Amino acid sequence: MKKKYNVWLLALLLALFVSGCQKSDPGSPENEPSSSFNTVRLTVWGAAEDEELLRQIIEGFKDEYRGEADFIITYEPQSESNCTNALMGGLEQGADVFAFADDQLNTLVAAGALEPVENAALIRQSNLAEAVLAASVNDTLYALPLTADNGYFLYYNKQYFSEEDITSLERMLDIAAEHGKNISMEWSSGWYVYSLFGNTGLSVGLNNDGITNYCTWNATDGTIRGVDVAQAMMNIAGHPGFISTDDAGFLKGVRDGTIIAGVNGVWNAVAVEEAWGSGFGAAKLPSYTCAGQQVQMASFSGYKLIGVNAYSQHPEWAAKLAEWIASEENQQLRFHLRGQGPSNIRAAASEEVQNSPAISALLEQSESSCLQRIGGNFWDPVTAFTAEILAGNPSKTSLQELLDTMVEGITAP
Repeated sequence: MKKKYNVWLLALLLALFVSGCQKSDPGSPENEPSSSFNTVRLTVWGAAEDEELLRQIIEGFKDEYRGEADFIITYEPQSESNCTNALMGGLEQGADVFAFADDQLNTLVAAGALEPVENAALIRQSNLAEAVLAASVNDTLYALPLTADNGYFLYYNKQYFSEEDITSLERMLDIAAEHGKNISMEWSSGWYVYSLFGNTGLSVGLNNDGITNYCTWNATDGTIRGVDVAQAMMNIAGHPGFISTDDAGFLKGVRDGTIIAGVNGVWNAVAVEEAWGSGFGAAKLPSYTCAGQQVQMASFSGYKLIGVNAYSQHPEWAAKLAEWIASEENQQLRFHLRGQGPSNIRAAASEEVQNSPAISALLEQSESSCLQRIGGNFWDPVTAFTAEILAGNPSKTSLQELLDTMVEGITAP
């Protein structure tokens, strides 16, 4: 009897519910669509210097999709070069959308942090071929190209240097010393140190396993040996016109007048031009003296990418936001506000971009650059090596031994 009672009670309640619905006024508030939407919470990671830019882009995204969801989008500063390390601390707690340097792509894909991009055909058509290659693993697109300018070149103040002067690093160092000034370059980073080894016949790169490195920077044969580069570095480090400093030190020196030229990238173009005004100049890297020869300084080329966390709670909206950040219009905005070169074909072809001294310098330097593909063991051994060189080799260890130790660390399994 209890089962029958429950069935009859359920039937009675259902009938009352249907009856109540039929008696409701169709024009009453109860029948109008709800004004509330699903709440979409997204976190965006980007460079601290891009905060104002990203805030504008995020507000534009909210306006574009207003009425489709209640958006709560949080921007958090995160170094693009350190993005992978931050994500590896916990993918599920990481940002939904994040900017990162292309050399981290393989690691992120291997860790399952990125899924293949769904509308890959459109992205391929809209962006420079090299940028698409940098965003792909085994021909599969895993991220959206954002910039095509993650390389470095020479900034110089025209008040001190002629176009002939800037072709020789030694000449520039002499001029700087004569004026009590400095030429800057960051030797604590292997990214920049590569420039001294890159066109010498000595090589470094990623093995087929995608993890370990090969390196011949300690080679004892060939036209230029490892010790030749190391000795050239000793000569440069000991010059009174040279200083090794990071981004912050470079900008400080540019602004206070102590640095009159330096190796850096387009992300600081706006700040350098503001400081030097009509003296602002940019060009490919100079040559330097090594083993009695003039060697054109090389560079790593790179691209900034936008990724969507595979563990995002709102993957569709995260993908839309990533596409919005990397769109043609917002790459143009990025160029206007931050001076960064677009990867989008149409944005890159604009007259303003083509007339940018910094972008022109980067394009000129590209003839002596290569895409950075380096395993994680590269960085610390190079930093340890350059620390000894910058200090004047206080331990008096032979240069060959310093090179051997560095290469052993770079190629470690």
